[in-house]
Amino acid sequence: MASTIKHKLLSCLVMLAALLKFSTANAQVPFYKDASQSIDLRVKDLLSKLTLEEKISLLGYRSQAVPRLGIPAYNWWNEALHGVARAGEATIFPQAIGMAATFNDDLLKQVSTAISTEARAKYNLAIAQDRHLQYMGLTFWTPNINIFRDPRWGRGQETYGEDPFLTGRMGSAFVKGLQGDDPKYLKASATAKHFAVHSGPEATRDKFDAKVDEKDLRETYLYAFHELVKNHVESVMSAYNRVNGVPNSINKVLLTDILRKEWGFNGHVVTDCGALDDVYLTHKTLPTAVEVAAAAIKAGVDLDCSSILQNDGIKAIKQGLLTEKDVDQALSAILRTEFKLGFYDDQTANPYHGYGADSVHNDQHLALARKVAQQSMVLLKNNNNVLPFKKSNYSSIMVVGPNAASLDAMIANYHGTSSKVINFVEGITGAVDKATRVEYDLGCDYKDTTHFGGTWAAGNADATIAVIGLSPVLEGEAGDAFLSESGGDKKTLSLPASEIAFMKELRKSVKNKPLVAVITAGSDIDVSAIEPYADAIIFAWYPGEQGGNALADIIFGEVSPSGHLPLTFYKDMSDLPDYSDYNMKNRTYRYYTGPVQYPFGFGLSYTTFNYTLGSKLKTTYKKTDTVAVTVNVKNTGKFNGDEVVQAYIKYPNIDRMPVKELKSFKRISLEQDKEGVVTLKIPVQDLQKWDLATHKWKLYPGSYKLVLGSSSTDEKLTADFKISN
Repeated sequence: MASTIKHKLLSCLVMLAALLKFSTANAQVPFYKDASQSIDLRVKDLLSKLTLEEKISLLGYRSQAVPRLGIPAYNWWNEALHGVARAGEATIFPQAIGMAATFNDDLLKQVSTAISTEARAKYNLAIAQDRHLQYMGLTFWTPNINIFRDPRWGRGQETYGEDPFLTGRMGSAFVKGLQGDDPKYLKASATAKHFAVHSGPEATRDKFDAKVDEKDLRETYLYAFHELVKNHVESVMSAYNRVNGVPNSINKVLLTDILRKEWGFNGHVVTDCGALDDVYLTHKTLPTAVEVAAAAIKAGVDLDCSSILQNDGIKAIKQGLLTEKDVDQALSAILRTEFKLGFYDDQTANPYHGYGADSVHNDQHLALARKVAQQSMVLLKNNNNVLPFKKSNYSSIMVVGPNAASLDAMIANYHGTSSKVINFVEGITGAVDKATRVEYDLGCDYKDTTHFGGTWAAGNADATIAVIGLSPVLEGEAGDAFLSESGGDKKTLSLPASEIAFMKELRKSVKNKPLVAVITAGSDIDVSAIEPYADAIIFAWYPGEQGGNALADIIFGEVSPSGHLPLTFYKDMSDLPDYSDYNMKNRTYRYYTGPVQYPFGFGLSYTTFNYTLGSKLKTTYKKTDTVAVTVNVKNTGKFNGDEVVQAYIKYPNIDRMPVKELKSFKRISLEQDKEGVVTLKIPVQDLQKWDLATHKWKLYPGSYKLVLGSSSTDEKLTADFKISN
């Protein structure tokens, strides 16, 4: 009996010890680290545990560690414009403007999915070594969805072009791939930038005041931002400049009234880097950093890419300009993002924790980079169908030009690094057999108009491919494009005079043999200066690490070119308003009626396509309807190829209506002689325009026209319809 009692007592003691151990273990896990709780409750709990000083220390992009709560330091500044940037080896996709030229939002989502996979892998590898480095995090300050309203803007290459609809579609696709589709965790955080009305001039971006009326603001400059908010972008970055006198980073109308209250944005707002310093140093709209810190948080800023909030937040509270409640509201927004990324959870519970080194820069991502580069390149000229080259007809090829082997011209700005970049020389060389002679020469530089190389050798070759154009040191962001003569922007549309002179000399040397010009740039270029000397012209943008292979695929007919211009190529800068004028009149295909080099949406193919309507439109539509049309597309040429069916709307003849406007598009791949069906849908409410009298969106009744074609000036099919009240 005694033995039995002793045994039971011992069992009870063991159970009690286990319960105490379990209870103690649970007591040591703070509520904010309980992944089963809602994010809002977890944020509230964490806020209650932080001191005011600790809260302030978390409001800058160099977020400070709070060791007593197990919060590590974190750097919010990370880049992924066209691949994980500035973080070591990563796949380098074509520059954003080139990806826009694909008119393929499904493909862009695949790209950003690959980017976020590499980002997660690099983050996992860094954290495993207790490295908390800038550019190795998960909060990415991309995409750039500003409207490329003027070809002088050096950073236009970072955007998806001049059209709000295309920008909204492509930007939303990028966000979806970057942030992932897990119901609980963000794969990475995307940021829509730069909010708002920001597209040059670069040299004065820190003090410039963009004057814009409400109609252009709503219809052009805010449209894509609203689209990305509707598609749950996690972050928005405020721009450097002022809008109608108010610096963006203290603009309550934009950051709170429109972004949060009207659109329902529930992510966090970060300033562009140093933008708060600009408020008092260059804009001079407030006298001190302390007042700026208070004004920024009250306007809706949550995170500062400088040090003003961290340095002056406490001072603002002590001076009565700010309350701890204001700080809590800002900090709550950025903490929610951290919780969504899984920063406070067991990493093994995160669906992305398994990504490692084999997820970075792998064969699948390289193949994707090649595919995107193929679809991005735009064929501008193909005289007498000189392209594609049949390899057996060319025993010797000359590849020449300042950008033929240029690394910068491949990788653009905001780029990663790669051990596998294939430049244009390497791409052409690798595409032909070992019995084919390929030569290379730099040919010319960006300055010298009298000394050239490779012209004699070109005359001895069966065909010449000349790679000319710009590079990211001639156009880009202020400070980065250090060879730009105007702070990163372009003064003219001209190619370097040395390249024009070089093309003339090449033409003389090659005589009647094929001469193909390949142009690299991130914007509108005066192609007419070299057009007479080239039999074919390919606009390659800055095509990423697989650009050389992609060009060879097009040159030798492995694929038919299918890129389309996401911006208008004007004839001359004199056709445009003053660069600092943000009024949309006479800008972009939507409002410009003059002659152009190449229209928005333009791009040639090796094959031809025929359209027939598969369905008729209704006579009249109302606001709740959708204009839906099916188009039968047939490949009527001699090559397999892709067509991009573009749907434009022409509006009633009312003051300040666009000339026409892209409202749907769809890419379709068709083999020779094959036919396919494209369905395009346009919600009627998307045809609303801003009414300046009522300060609201309004659907104007009247006669409309649907135009279907392969560019903004191509009218293969049209259909009239009316909209009623």
